[in-house]
Amino acid sequence: MADESVGSSGHVIRVIRDPAELDAQAWDALLARQDAPTPFMRHAYLLAMHASRSAVADSGWDACFLALFDGDELAAAMPVYAKSHSYGEYVFDWAWADAHERHGLAYYPKLLCAVPFTPVPGDRILARDAPCRALMLRALRDTAANAGLSSAHLLFISEADEAAARAQGWLIRDAVQFHWCNRQPVPYSDFADFLASLQREKRKKIQQERKKVSQAGVHFTSYGGTEIDDALWSFFHRCYTLTYRAHRSTPYLTRDFFRRMAQTMPQAWRLFVAWRGEEPIAASLVAIDEPGRVAYGRYWGCVEHVPCLHFEACYYQPLQWCIEQGFARFEGGAQGEHKMARGLLPVRTASAHWLAHPAFERAIADYLAREGQGIEAYVDELREHSPFKATPATSKVPGTLPDTPAFTGP
Repeated sequence: MADESVGSSGHVIRVIRDPAELDAQAWDALLARQDAPTPFMRHAYLLAMHASRSAVADSGWDACFLALFDGDELAAAMPVYAKSHSYGEYVFDWAWADAHERHGLAYYPKLLCAVPFTPVPGDRILARDAPCRALMLRALRDTAANAGLSSAHLLFISEADEAAARAQGWLIRDAVQFHWCNRQPVPYSDFADFLASLQREKRKKIQQERKKVSQAGVHFTSYGGTEIDDALWSFFHRCYTLTYRAHRSTPYLTRDFFRRMAQTMPQAWRLFVAWRGEEPIAASLVAIDEPGRVAYGRYWGCVEHVPCLHFEACYYQPLQWCIEQGFARFEGGAQGEHKMARGLLPVRTASAHWLAHPAFERAIADYLAREGQGIEAYVDELREHSPFKATPATSKVPGTLPDTPAFTGP
């Protein structure tokens, strides 16, 4: 994989093996110019993944970021990894890998443009303009092709990335997440107002679940920014690792990653801690995009079981906080139909894929067309079971995303 090449426009494209080699200010300035920036694409976040050894070659994430330079100016950039497996991606291509192997072809390594372990939609190609975005997309494909790799992938992409990928013939794969949106044009005044917008049985279920936690003697406090001291971060990390252990898995993120987050991005986090008496028993960590008024549910864990504590820590406490702060959206993470009963509605997400082998490209294109039709029908069915009270056809349905287009198949 060449570390530098000159594009037809005279721009220089470089492969960066360590995010620390890229200018953080220039990277973040590009991010700020995009239509769908998130905290997870900040240079500090990606650098912490690498420097903490959470996402490095030894763990199957071999950094080979692509950077486009116009003279000394960083004109475009994207976080790219050579992956030796498909863990930590949340867009599942195990069947594609198996099909390659059964035909005597290597699927791994593959090239992946994504934020490690972070299934949050947003910009993946940071570009100063559309031509630079197109150049980066071709560079990703050419880098994979020239290295003899099976494929290249962009996960949880923005509308701008998707449009560029479609224009270059990449395959688009649809998926579904569940997001909560504040009411428009008049936001919810408090959590009780939000509950009043739900159907009776959904409202009653939430009230019962919250009552179980309260009757167990559990109360919550939340902390933001530098209020999350080292002791709280350590307790959270203990909870985080216990969650993975309960599922007989290994945590992706090291304690050093969260230590770096406390040092370099403290304002991007809010921690909800559950207490029984004076002892903390659970914690959930939410990422905060203050300018965008968006919160992202990320991780949680507990040191003892309390019925319904998971729902309180991961949904009701963050939603209550979002309403109090006037936030527009809360993204609940990947998967989970159970989130609908708690006011989170289905939202389309997309990824883009390039396959080197023509026969596999055709087979996967056919598969994605069928899968997309199934997902569209699935979303239509989900929307028929909205947890919200019926509203007049002319009014805004609570919880829908104002900036998200109607769900369409590929």
